[in-house]
Amino acid sequence: MMKAFQNLGRSLMLPVAVLPAAAILAGIGNWILGFWDGNVVGTFLLNAGTSILDHLGMLFAVGIAIGLSKDKHGAAALSGLVGFLVVTSLISTNSVAGLLGIDVADVNPAFAQNDNVFIGILAGVISAQMYNRFSGVKLPDALAFFSGKRLAPIMSAAAMVVLAAALFFIWPVVYTWLVSFGKLISGLGAAGAGLYGFFNRLLIPTGLHHALNSVFWFDVAGINDIGKFLASEGTKGITGMYQAGFFPIMMFGLPAAALAMYHTAKTKRKKQAASLMLAAAFAAFFTGVTEPLEFSFMFLAPALYLVHAALTGLSLFIAAAFQWTSGFGFSAGFVDYTLSFINPIANKPYMLILQGLVFAVIYYFLFRFLIVKFNLKTPGREEDTAENLEEDQASGDDKFASMASNIYEGLGGDENVDAVDYCTTRLRVEVKDMDKVDQGKIKSTGVPGVNVVGKHSIQVIVGTSVQFVADEVNKIRGNK
Repeated sequence: MMKAFQNLGRSLMLPVAVLPAAAILAGIGNWILGFWDGNVVGTFLLNAGTSILDHLGMLFAVGIAIGLSKDKHGAAALSGLVGFLVVTSLISTNSVAGLLGIDVADVNPAFAQNDNVFIGILAGVISAQMYNRFSGVKLPDALAFFSGKRLAPIMSAAAMVVLAAALFFIWPVVYTWLVSFGKLISGLGAAGAGLYGFFNRLLIPTGLHHALNSVFWFDVAGINDIGKFLASEGTKGITGMYQAGFFPIMMFGLPAAALAMYHTAKTKRKKQAASLMLAAAFAAFFTGVTEPLEFSFMFLAPALYLVHAALTGLSLFIAAAFQWTSGFGFSAGFVDYTLSFINPIANKPYMLILQGLVFAVIYYFLFRFLIVKFNLKTPGREEDTAENLEEDQASGDDKFASMASNIYEGLGGDENVDAVDYCTTRLRVEVKDMDKVDQGKIKSTGVPGVNVVGKHSIQVIVGTSVQFVADEVNKIRGNK
């Protein structure tokens, strides 16, 4: 089960990566319209951005289908698209009205909300399974044209008919529950935002934070915080409350935590800690990608990570309480923060800088105190091992090749590695025997951390350059 959630979390990164395009287009459009109401170019760009936001369900269906497919073939993406179109059409308001023989106005409002991320996730997961199951099936000669990968979209359509029949009865109940859940959290105001921030970080190790994000950030429960913010809809001071509090953490708090971990590292390990912390801190500040930094200490010092989750919740609570709102299309980094200034629905976003500076002080001194007081094994403070590889001084492809070679050896090589994949920051590996994995050797390459997620599943936290490491690993494996 955990492996399935991890795979789903990885696949969600593909459609989520499209959101910066929506942010840039909608942001520039809003900026132009802010100075020149009714401007054709501004309207054009704004509509271009919202066109992405209005079809997130479809994007998720396609992205997840290809992400969960066994060979990442385009036919899997087509299966996801077909599946999404079939199920959303069958449970649309007009379709339900026809099936029940009633007026459109009398149809349960849940069916007006069928084109959403939740349905997209269902369609993507099921379509991927159909592709993996039927893309290799050979039909009799008379039907041979529909064999293999051509069969996958057909079976996806058939599966969506069954899903639509189930959703005809289930969806109104599920939708009502999700709306009630969203209203419960949103009804708590700033406290609800704080609880969301806490559990968002706490669930990062499991990958389940994506499920939580979909409730608040997208139009699953009617909140759609990201979509409304980027489209400049909603209420100023309220819309963006589930996003704004992340900026002080990612741009200021976590980089300050990285500085604290560097200052508390052992003298002989400071150079290694500095290279890791500098890169991870910059990624957190500039792009909002925090996994390299968070994974560097979440397993080495879980209590410290719990403190980080609590501080994140506190940050969202404070920002929401003072109605300092901002938003992002990708993550809460400097790029999205600057774009939010040209969004008219942002409310006092400059105050997030002041809040961030305060949190930077809190993070630095609290992390430093806890690390020293309880002798927490943060990067640079781990127990010395017999095997410490000399730092690779090469650059470019040679650096990644050397790193990949050492990681692959630590995983057990050809005899132990079954499959290799990667997401935004993690190398995801399936191994035959976890006992043959040498975590010490893997960590000695300077990666932020190693995460065992199952009996045969392990993740190596590399950072944003994971693609190049994965490419080198696949070269070693001979593209097996």
